[in-house]
Parts: sequence; C-alpha cells; structure tokens
Amino acid sequence: MEKEKKKFYIRTFGCQMNFHDSEKISGVLSENGFSEVQDGDRDKADIIIFNTCSIREKAEQKFFSELGRLKRLKRQRPGLKIAVAGCVAQQMGRELLRRAPFVDCIAGPQNIHSLGHSIGRILLEREAQPGGLDNGGPGPDIDVNIGENPGLASMELPAARKKKPGAWVSIMYGCDNFCTYCIVPFTRGREVCRPAGSILDEMRRLAEDGFREVTLLGQNVNSYRSPAGDTGFPGLLEMADRVGGIKRIRFVTSHPRDLSEGLIEAVGGLEKLCEHIHLPLQSGSDAVLARMNRRYILADYMDKIDRLRGRLPGISITTDIIAGFPGETEEDHRATMAALRRIEFDGIFAFKYSARPGTPASKFPGRLPAEVSAGRLEEILALQDEITLRKNMALEGSIEEVMVEGPDEKNKNCLSGRTRTNKIVNFSADPSMVLSAGDTVALKIIRGRRHSLEGELPAP
Repeated sequence: MEKEKKKFYIRTFGCQMNFHDSEKISGVLSENGFSEVQDGDRDKADIIIFNTCSIREKAEQKFFSELGRLKRLKRQRPGLKIAVAGCVAQQMGRELLRRAPFVDCIAGPQNIHSLGHSIGRILLEREAQPGGLDNGGPGPDIDVNIGENPGLASMELPAARKKKPGAWVSIMYGCDNFCTYCIVPFTRGREVCRPAGSILDEMRRLAEDGFREVTLLGQNVNSYRSPAGDTGFPGLLEMADRVGGIKRIRFVTSHPRDLSEGLIEAVGGLEKLCEHIHLPLQSGSDAVLARMNRRYILADYMDKIDRLRGRLPGISITTDIIAGFPGETEEDHRATMAALRRIEFDGIFAFKYSARPGTPASKFPGRLPAEVSAGRLEEILALQDEITLRKNMALEGSIEEVMVEGPDEKNKNCLSGRTRTNKIVNFSADPSMVLSAGDTVALKIIRGRRHSLEGELPAP
C-alpha cells in the first residue's frame, strides 16, 4: 500500500517576487513527494510555511499576527511543523525563534533551494521523536546565510504555477542600489544575474505548457547583464521576443537611473513587449530623492518619461510613491503632488514610509508624526484616483486587445482580462464564443472606471 503523501500549506506575504518564490517552494516540495493543500484545508497540513516580506512594516505585522494564531493550533496538534521563509526569516534569524519558539524551520530567500531537505528532515524527526522542539527534541533547522551566488540556485528551481495564462520568470536576484529606505540588499543579497539561455529555455517550456504571457522579474531588471557578458536587458528582450508560443512579455521592476535608450527602443519596437512600464519615482522632491539615495533628480526622471512617450505615445506608465519620508517638508510633499499632476501616471502604488531595521533611513532624524504621513498619503491617493479615472474614461469607444485571464471575481457570468497596457477589462462574452485563459479578443471599451474598464464585443 502506497504511503500517504505529507501535506504542506503556503501563505505568502509581499510582492511578485515572494509569490514566485512560493511557486518555487511548492515546486521543490512537490518534486520531493509532498502534496499541497489550499486555504480551506490548512489545518490538515503536516507543515505550514509562511513566506514573508519585510519591505514594509504592515506586511511584517500581518505575518506575525498570522503566526501567533498558529500557536494554539500547534498545541492541539503537537506533530504540526511550522516553517518561516523569506525576508523576515533572513533579517531576524534566531531572533525570530526567540519571539516564536514554536517555529521549526527558518530559511532565507537565498536558501529556498534547500528548504525541501530541511522540511523533510524535520518531518522525519517528528516521526522519530514526536513533538520535536516542544518535547525537547532536535532544534530548529536554520538556513539564512548568504552563500556564493546565493540567488542563482533559487532562480533555477522548478516552479509549481497554478494559474494561466501568465507566468513569472526570474532573470536576476538581489539588488546593488542600496536605497536608504530599502531592506532588500540585506535580505536578498547583491545582484546575481541568470544566464540568458536558461531564461529562454524556461520561456519555451512555459509556452509548451500553455502559458501565453511572461513577466520577467528582477529587483532592477534594467541592470541585467548575462553572466557571459554577451547581452544586457534590451538584448535579452530581443531574444525573448523570438520565443514561439508566447504572445506577451512584461517586466518589473525598473530603476529610473538605469533606463537606457536601448530599453526605450525595445519597448517601442518589439512585437510581444507590452506597452507598459513600472518606473518607481518614490518622490517628486530632489532633496528627498537625494536622502533616499535614488541617484537621479526629477528632471532626469521627466526626461525619460518624455522619451518613452515620444517613442510610444500610448504607453501606460505606473509608479511607486513613498509618503512621509524622514525630513519630508510640506514643500517636498507639494513637489510630489505637482509631479503627479505633470506626469499623469496610469496608476500608482503609494505607501506611508515604513522604517526598516538595519536601513540607513531608520536612523534619520525628522521622523514625521503618523497622522501627517497618513494625511499626505490620502492626498496622493485622492489625486491619483482622479487622474486614473480620467485616463480610463478617455479610452471609452476605443478598441483594445484583451488577453482573457478567467472569470470576473465579482461576476462569474463575466470574463476578465488585461489590455497590453496592463489595464483590467471585465466583459460579457457571446455565449457562442468559447474563450479560455490566454485567448485574445478585440473589445470595445464602453466604460472607464477608477480601477478597471468595462468592455463589449464590437458590433459586426
């Protein structure tokens, strides 16, 4: 009789990179004979894994809240094992165990390639000595060290992707920019780039498996350079554009300082490369940008925006904004508001400044009261909502190519997809049409909303 597979559950916090890391963790465990369970069956899992994010305090607090709830479950099920992966694990190390001694396994983001072995070991120890740590058994498995080329092994792991048509593909790991507010270089390490051939091979496999859109991932994709030194990011995009079966290519994230003329030409000239770029501004004040160590001024950023729009007038541009950075004056805030009005982004991700332990900015003087940061964030979001709504309404009457992603989450009788400019479109399909994830359809935009578009099939 075949032995029942051990079950695991993963809860992910944070950005696309963390979600892709979770796909890799799932892939590694599945290849090692484990079976994944979903939210409704979490309490039946043999091991629960939290893949954590420490970029912002809110995500970290949410993780600790979820972790605290597991303490009671572990008392009820002493054999349950708990693993913490990701940036919080890397940043806190053994301190995490002092805060949550019921955790059995810790692995930093550079070490997820060894997580399968660690989990297998602690589960075997459970069978040999029930209760593990709780009964004075073997200690926790800790793997948070940054080794040589730490990210490369993680980038080559198999990923258990669950939802088509889109897939994330890591092209590089870590960051060399050391923005003063950011913890990433300390948790994910320095930049390591993946060989171009390996990236292209993964894209070909994805196409064979029915994926039709690929998003190339990196903390700063603009600085990608193949280990062989034979191509940079624009060259990689040109090669990716020739991969058969893939209809669309996207990438995140770009650092404005490294946005080259070659990349601008690629965005405007490659057939499969979508007309959208995410280009984090962070602040419209040169003084704040200097304290952030962003290494550009607003005029530099504006010049690149103008060149992007000059090459491709219909390009969609989104950005990140931090409200309430230490020392930010009312004048600095007004400069950010003025930049938003001038640039007119299609959308933004805006957050209150969150001090991250170990970063230079966490020691900066001039920390703003929470209510001031919250008020400025509210003003930023309100302004951008006006801009986004106006830009979306301007699309009414246009015909847009939409790639179907699946049923509309709010209305199962409708479908949802995205334009090449990364705007969500919800629409009702003709019953005679059989549309699946990855299919593209030309839709007439009949209504622009604040966060999405409504479309319909154009009249014959």
